Parts: sequence; C-alpha cells; structure tokens
Amino acid sequence: MYSGAAVAAATPPRRDFISVTLGPEEAVGTGGYNNSKAWRRRSCWRKWKQLSRLQRSVILFLFAFLAVCGLISYTSMGEAWKSLTNKSLDDEKTEQGIPGLKLANPAVLPAPQKEDASRGGYPELSLQKEPKPPHVRRGPSNLQIKAPRRDTRLKTRHSTVRAVEELVQADKEEKTEKSIISWRGAVIEPDESTEPPSSKIKEPEKPSSLEAEEQKEPVPINERQRAVIEAFRHAWKGYKDFAWGHDELKPLSKSYSEWFGLGLTLIDALDTMWILGLKEEFEEARKWVANDLVFDKNVDVNLFESTIRILGGLLSTYHLSGDSLFLEKAKDIGNRLMPAFKTPSKIPYSDVNIGRGTAHPPRWTSDSTVAEVTSIQLEFRELSRLTGDEKFQKAVDEVMKHVHTLSGKNDGLVPMFINTNSGQFTHLGVYTLGARADSYYEYLLKQWIQGGKKENELLEDYMRAMEGVKKHLLQRSAPKKLTFVGELAHGHFSAKMDHLVCFLPGTLALGAHNGLAADHMKLAEALIETCYQMYAQVETGLSPEIVHFSLHAQKGHKDVEIKPADRHNLLRPETVESLFYMYRFTGDKKYQDWGWEILQNFNKYTRVPTGGYTSINNVQNPSNPEPRDKMESFFLGETLKYMFLLFSDDIDLINLDKYVFNTEAHPLPIWVPA
Repeated sequence: MYSGAAVAAATPPRRDFISVTLGPEEAVGTGGYNNSKAWRRRSCWRKWKQLSRLQRSVILFLFAFLAVCGLISYTSMGEAWKSLTNKSLDDEKTEQGIPGLKLANPAVLPAPQKEDASRGGYPELSLQKEPKPPHVRRGPSNLQIKAPRRDTRLKTRHSTVRAVEELVQADKEEKTEKSIISWRGAVIEPDESTEPPSSKIKEPEKPSSLEAEEQKEPVPINERQRAVIEAFRHAWKGYKDFAWGHDELKPLSKSYSEWFGLGLTLIDALDTMWILGLKEEFEEARKWVANDLVFDKNVDVNLFESTIRILGGLLSTYHLSGDSLFLEKAKDIGNRLMPAFKTPSKIPYSDVNIGRGTAHPPRWTSDSTVAEVTSIQLEFRELSRLTGDEKFQKAVDEVMKHVHTLSGKNDGLVPMFINTNSGQFTHLGVYTLGARADSYYEYLLKQWIQGGKKENELLEDYMRAMEGVKKHLLQRSAPKKLTFVGELAHGHFSAKMDHLVCFLPGTLALGAHNGLAADHMKLAEALIETCYQMYAQVETGLSPEIVHFSLHAQKGHKDVEIKPADRHNLLRPETVESLFYMYRFTGDKKYQDWGWEILQNFNKYTRVPTGGYTSINNVQNPSNPEPRDKMESFFLGETLKYMFLLFSDDIDLINLDKYVFNTEAHPLPIWVPA
C-alpha cells in the first residue's frame, strides 16, 4: 500500500492541452479581446491582483502623498492669484480717479478742525475691512448706522465693481467723490425695506453703514465757532481742575457738587466734544468712562434726569463715535433704571436706586410729573433698537398709550402731575408749557419723527396740543406786541412765561420742516422774537428764569417784567436751541447775530477767570450779577453745543433729517429718515 503510493508520487502528472481557434464572429460574440474599455479594465485589474501586497501598499501611499501635495499647492496658488487679481482691480480703478474695491464710507459730519487753523486737521485714521453684513433685523427700525469700532473709529465698506462703474457713469463731469475720514464721522442711511416701528424686537440692532448720498467738502470752522470752542475749553479746564469725575463744577470755590455721583458734566459733554472736534479732551473723558464710571452703587437717581443726561449722552456718543464702550454703559444704566416702571399703573416712579434695584416716588407725594414720565421715550426706544431687547421700548410705549387715553386734558393740554398708583392726572385745571409739562409736547413730535412718521397717535396728540396752545395760552404783550405763551390756572390766564418755554419755537419749526402746518413756522418766528427780547430787554442781556409780560402799555414799563425771585440765570439752552433750529430752516443771519450777543454776555457776566462759568442770581445788576457758584452740566451738554451748531453753515453737521435731539441736546438717529 505504501509502496504503490510512493510510485504514484514519484511519477509526474501528465498534462493535456487543448487548442481552440475562434473565428472573428465568435470572438466578438463571446467576449474576446477587442480593445474595449471593459476589456482594458479587466486586464488592469488582473495585473493589479498579480502584484504583491507590499507593492500595492507602496503604490497607494504614493498616490495619497501626491494628492495631499497637490491640494496644498492648489490652495496656496489660489490665494496668491486672488490677491494679485484684487490688487490689479484696485489699481485699475484708482487710475480712473475712482476708489477701487476698498471704497471708504464718506462721513456725514465734516472732519473736525481745531481752533487754530495753522495747526491743521487731525490725521487720517487707518482703515480696516468691514465684516460681513448682518442678518436682516426686525424691530422698530431698519436704519443702518456707521459705527466704527473703538480701535479704528471708522470701518471701510467694500463696494462691488458694478457699483463703482455706476458711480463713474453717474459722474460724467469727473467730479469724483473724495472720502472724508473723520474721527467724529457717522453715516446714517435708511434701509430700502423699512418697516413700521414695533415694540417686538427679535434681533439686536448692530451698527453698520451705507454710503452717504452725496459727499461734500467739510465746511471750515468760522470765528464764532472758534469762540464757542474757546468757551468750552475754558469751562472744561475748570471742571478738569476742580471737579473731575464729579457731577457739577463750583467754579468760584474751586470745588464740586454731587447729585448722583456719576460724573454728570463729563457724560453730558461727551458728544459736544465730539461735535466740536476736541479729540484730546474726548479721549481723556473716554478713559474715565472706561475705568471709573460704575453704576453699581447704592444711590438714588432721578429717572428723568439720568435718562436724558446719562442714557441719552451715552447713546448719542456711541452713534457719533461708534465706540461700543458707550453702548455697553448705556445698556447697564438702562437695565438699572427699569425698576421704576414696576408700579400698579405702569406710570414710572420718579426715583430709582440703581444699586439695589428698587424705585419709589418722592417722599412727599405719590405723583410723578407729566414731563418726566413722557420725556424718556426717545432714549429707551433707541436702546431697544440697538440691543434687540423689547422691554425698554415696551415700558415707555405703555406710558404714552396710557396718557393718550386719559381724561383731564384741555384741548390737548395736559396737567402737570400724574399719580403712579391710579395712573390718573392730578392737580387738574393747571396748564403750562413750562416746568413739569414742557418736554411732553416736545417728545410727542420727536417720537413721531424718530419712528419714521408712522405713529399717528403721537402726531394727533401733538397737533391737538398746539391748537390748545393757540386757543388758551397765546397772548400779546404791550407795548411791542410780543407773542408769548402764558399759563392757565382754573380758567384764569397768567402772563407768566418760563425761559423753559423757549424750546417751543424750535419745536414748531421742526414740525413745519417735517411737513406740518405752515402757520407753525409763523408762530415760531413770532415766539423766537419774544425769547430774544427776554434777553435784550434785561440789563445784562441775559434772560431771567421766569418773566411776566405786561398786557397793558404803561409809561416807563417794558414788555418784560421780572420779579425778584425769578431774576436768576442758570446758563439755560432753550433760546439758543430754538435759534439753531430757526437759522437751520430759514438761513436768516439775524438768528446767528442774536446767539452771538448771548454768548458775549455769558462771557461778560458768568465767566470765572480760573475756569468754568457760573449761574447768576441777578440778571438786572450788571455791576454785581451775584454769581451762584454752580455750572450746570447742561451748559456744556446743551448751551455751547447749540451755540456751535447755530454758528455753523454746514447743514450736515448733525443733519436734522437724520438725527433728532433729545431734550438734553443729545442727537439720536431717525429710524427712517425722510
């Protein structure tokens, strides 16, 4: 058995071969070699399978390595080619006299100029690329605002080649637009797809920019504006030397007074410095805001005053400078003021403790003044638009809707007080456009303008109130027949007019400019003449706080009569404010001349040699006006700002079709410019 197997194993097996020859037809039909793609694939696969595993691994590794190297080379070459292409396009456009793809946004406000023309303007700032456009926003505004970051102040906006070509086509006379780079520049333009204001805000509003409709050369600062700058610097010197970081300067005693302990004068003056072009002063004030302004403190503040001065000042400065520091501070103080609205009627309390988060009415009453609760709307509405948080606008809109429905009005005129518990007017029968009611009427119009002229209830209340003024409060004095606004108390007319009422000519003119009745402008012209006479008929050329007009001509008597308790002057801005509006809308130089007289008299009777200006007790005594040793924050925040704007012939220096001023002269953007 074993030997047979061995023999078989030793004998090699016989192999038989069969030869088969196929004809051409059979080859084709049976899949023989015919150089087809399928045959070649099978042939390559057969050869691949014949390779060893090591050979196949080496080949796969080489292919993978080459693929990675090719991808890296393609990426680097693509970036270089893209950069070269963009540079070529920029060079081509520049040679044509038109900015290329990096077209900088022109500024609405002209470049600041310093007091001495020989010192030249500020250097141009470096530009950076603008981030991707924000997503579509919903809310009370689609306004887009040029708001550069803190480190650059300005952003550039990349234009498309098509846009540049359209600019070239539109400007056949080769009037190429030059980009003005201004550290105080701000561009405010409407979005094409605007929506009516809404209390529901879904996404935060982020500042961005659109090109200005038309770029203009900056208007040079004139001598009168330089005088305002000098006055501001003198006032600022006193504040910096003796009251830095405190609320108000006491220039005579070279000290300070505190109200809230929040640097009111400094915050009130921020946007004034920006508009006047005082860059160094602005930067040192900004450092104080960044490092020392803290709202987390156990202190009671007045809701109205802190809103119009602090919140309004921070929002305005944010819009003008684009520095997010000011928006963050605005959000902080805005949130800390919200407890004031936690009342049974939603009419806010007058006082808030911004550290504890509590609010309360004054100790002696549960009433708030009508002007105070209805003159915080511009600021809180704008804060909602910027942050996307609807609670701010919702709170103040509820106040206006409630007041709109209240009884107790007299042809649109409102009483001075409102109860925070019941939500009803109190002290009925007394109507004035002076203290405790004045800015209610101002904010009716300005909210309507701010919101794009869409909130008809506000306009209706404003128009009805102006008719009430003409019906119940207008009279003429003797002997000069000056038109003035008096007061009505339980049916009895009083010829008393606060200096505060001198806001009205400017407000009427603003309404007429925005399409309201033409007779509003005529009334504004008559009233501003009266407000000027409140200065001109006084011995120092400065208006008292309150005047009484003579209704009957008497020998030796002027139209303006002043009582001893009313003859103080607090450096108030209302007349200068209205002069600014009147000059801006009419171009009549007399309004500038009147403002110049007032500034000269401020310098003559209220200027303190060591720095600062002081309010005075007696405007009737030129030899001794009895200085009060106090410089109100609004002298820098309002009076000098309006002076500077009054003397300017540049309508784009805070364009009134793009900004609306709050009652503390802080410009805020109009959501949908007319």
